[in-house]
Amino acid sequence: MDMEGIELLIHELGIHSTYHGYRYLQYAVSLALQDEDYLLAITKSMYPAIAERFHASVSSIERNIRTVITVCWERGNKKLLKQMTPYPLLDKPTTGEFLDILVTYCKQKGMRR
Repeated sequence: MDMEGIELLIHELGIHSTYHGYRYLQYAVSLALQDEDYLLAITKSMYPAIAERFHASVSSIERNIRTVITVCWERGNKKLLKQMTPYPLLDKPTTGEFLDILVTYCKQKGMRR
């Protein structure tokens, strides 16, 4: 999926570009689509790569991505998120789960970066 497709998906989930985490999430999904190993080392590899790209601290990357996940879960399109997930999603997903859901969905739709 190209960046535009990822952007559209994130918007459909109810996450808007007014959040710093929006850009970070978009880049995180594109990184994981390029190399799924990022999903195995989110705090050790993915967050530092995003922090370097956006000239931010690793802790702010982590916090802002968690914020947009909360926005999606509490005020966003939770119905779409649950439809994207192949298993019952009863609680707010962790960052790793959320990224895995988005990356898997993008791959199923044939969307690659």
